[in-house]
Amino acid sequence: MQCRQCGTEIAEKALICYRCGTATTEAKYQPAPLSRKGARSSRTLMVTVIAIAVLVLLALYLLSGMQ
Repeated sequence: MQCRQCGTEIAEKALICYRCGTATTEAKYQPAPLSRKGARSSRTLMVTVIAIAVLVLLALYLLSGMQ
């Protein structure tokens, strides 16, 4: 069998070309497309973590001032 990309002779059972790395067959499964929702939820998580950190620092500051 020959690689469809570079023309190198490769084994019949090869999954990829050893020379150029091209797959010998089409993928059975396509990766899921990235959605904008994922970016939005990570931004929300980051804002939440920062808000909690600020609140913890504020609480520590206020508690240290009381003593």
